[in-house]
Amino acid sequence: MFRFEDPIYLYLLVLIPILALIRFISYRNQKKRLRKFGEPALLKELMPDVSRFRPSVKFWILQGALALLIVMLARPQLGTKISHEKRVGIETIIAMDISNSMRAEDIVPNRLDRSKMMVENLVDHFSNDKIGLIVFAGDAFVQLPITSDHVSAKMFLSSIDPSMIATQGTDLARAIDMATHSFTQEEGIGKAIVVITDGEDHEGGAVESAKAAKDNGMRVYVLGVGSVNGAPVPIPSTGDYMKDNAGNTVMSALNEDMCKQVAQAGGGAYIHVENNSAAQDQLDNELDKLAKKETTATMYSEFDEQFQAFGILALLLLILEICIFDRKNPLLKHLSLFGNKKKVVTVLLLLMTITAVAQTDRQYIRQGNKQFHRGDYPGAEVSYRKAVEKNPKNPQAVFNLGNALMAQKKDSAAVEQFENAARLETNPLRKSQSYHNMGVICQTHKMYGEAIEAYKNALRLNPDDDETRYNLVLCKHQKQKQDQNRQNQDQQNNDDKKKDDKKDQQKPEEKKDQQDQKQQEQPKPQMSKENAEQLLNAAIQNEKQTQDKLKKAQQQPQRRNLQKNW
Repeated sequence: MFRFEDPIYLYLLVLIPILALIRFISYRNQKKRLRKFGEPALLKELMPDVSRFRPSVKFWILQGALALLIVMLARPQLGTKISHEKRVGIETIIAMDISNSMRAEDIVPNRLDRSKMMVENLVDHFSNDKIGLIVFAGDAFVQLPITSDHVSAKMFLSSIDPSMIATQGTDLARAIDMATHSFTQEEGIGKAIVVITDGEDHEGGAVESAKAAKDNGMRVYVLGVGSVNGAPVPIPSTGDYMKDNAGNTVMSALNEDMCKQVAQAGGGAYIHVENNSAAQDQLDNELDKLAKKETTATMYSEFDEQFQAFGILALLLLILEICIFDRKNPLLKHLSLFGNKKKVVTVLLLLMTITAVAQTDRQYIRQGNKQFHRGDYPGAEVSYRKAVEKNPKNPQAVFNLGNALMAQKKDSAAVEQFENAARLETNPLRKSQSYHNMGVICQTHKMYGEAIEAYKNALRLNPDDDETRYNLVLCKHQKQKQDQNRQNQDQQNNDDKKKDDKKDQQKPEEKKDQQDQKQQEQPKPQMSKENAEQLLNAAIQNEKQTQDKLKKAQQQPQRRNLQKNW
C-alpha cells in the first residue's frame, strides 16, 4: 500500500505547468527578437555552436528534479516497518470483573462502564508501560496479552461485555492466578495486578492467591466498584431485575472487607471507586511508586518512509543537468544526441525492449504486489509464480505466493508455500511471518493444535510479536473448549451406550417365561468352587473401583455455586 504522509505539499506541483508556460512564452519572445536580426537559416550559420535542443532538455530535467523534490516533501510511504524502541516503565495486568452484578447502576452510568472509563484513563496516562487485560466472572481468560500497544488495549476494552463468559459468578482467585502467569519473564521491573470488582467472591481463595502473587514480586491493587448499600442487577433489554431461586430481587453490594483483605495480602492498596476522579489519581500515585526498568518494545507501523529514493533521483537529475552545456562542445561536435530524433527514439525503444526481455524475479514481485493491493489475487498469483520460476530460492516470492493463495481460500496450497518460505528464509522476522500465517489458516479450520505449534514457532523467532501471542492464547482457550466439548460428547455417547445395554438386558415377559420353562426342563449345572471364587473376586474388584471413583469425585474441588449467577 502506498500513501503520502503530508499530501498537502503535492499542491506545489502546480508550479510545474506554470513554469512550463513561462518557458514557452519566453521562448517565443526570444524567437521574435532573433527574427529582427535576420533569417533563421542565416542566423544558424552565424551561430554554429548554439543548440536548439540543449536548453529545452536542461529545462525539462530541472522540471523533473523539482517534481521529485516536491514528492519527497510529501513523504511517500510504502510497506511495513518494524522498529525496536527502548522504554522505561512498569508492567500492569488489569483483571476486570464482568459478572452480571457489574451491571448494577449504583455508580453512574453503571459499575462496568465506570470501570471501562477508569481503564481507558489509566491507559492514557501510560507512556512507556506495558499493559495486559484479563476478564473474569465464574471463569477467566486473557482478553489482551501484555503489550506496549495502547491503541489495541482501548480497542479490546470497548468490546467487553458480561455475555463474553457463559459461566457467571465471581472467581477472584482464578483471575489473580491467571494474571500472575501473564507477565513477561523480565526481572527487576515493577509488576502490578489491578483487580476491578465489586468484591462478591463466590468461590473463595482470593486472599491466598493474592499472597502468592506478592511472594512472586507482584503487587495486587483492588478497585472496589459499587456501594455498600447495594443495588438491584438489571436484566438487559427487559427493564426487569435479576431474582434468586426464591423469587427475591438480587441486591448486589460492594464487599469492602473482602477487597481490603485481598489488597492487604497482595501488598497493594484498596481504592474505592466513586463518581469522581479521586480513585484515578490515587491509583496513578500508587503505580508511580513501583520500580521502573528499561525494556525493549517492538513497535509496528504499517508504512515505511520511501522519500530517499525520490531524493536520489532528484540529485542524479541535477548532476545530469549540470553536465549538459547550453552550447555544443567542439570536441564532441560529430556526436549528435539531440539533433536526430529518429536515433533518440530508436535508442529508447531498444532500451525498453532489453528491459522487458530481461525482466527479473524482483520485477515480477513488484508487479504482483501492485495486483495484490488492487485485489486482483489471481493475477498476483500468476506474477508470483513467474517470479518463483525465475528464482525458486527467492523466499519473498514464495511467501507472497502463499499470501495470494491464502486470499483466494486455497489454504492447503498456501500452507505448502509458507512452509517453503520458512525453509528458504534466513531473516528471523520474515520467517516468523510464515509460521504466523500458517497458524492463521489452521485456526480458521479449527485445527487448534497445529495452530498452536505454528504460533509457538513464530514466537521463538520473534518473541515480541504481540499479535501472534494473542492468537496463541486465543487458540489455547478455543482448544480447551474443543477438548471439553469432545469429552462431554464422549461421555454422552457412553451414557447412551449404557442405556442401550440396559434395554437389551431387559427381556420381555414372554421371553422370560420361556427361559424359565427351559430352565425348569433342563437340569441346573453345578457351580464349581473355582468359578465361585472368580465371581467373588470380580465383585470385590468392581466394588473397589466404585469406591475409588467416589473418592476422586470427593477430592475434586467444587468450582462454584450454580445458584449464584450474578
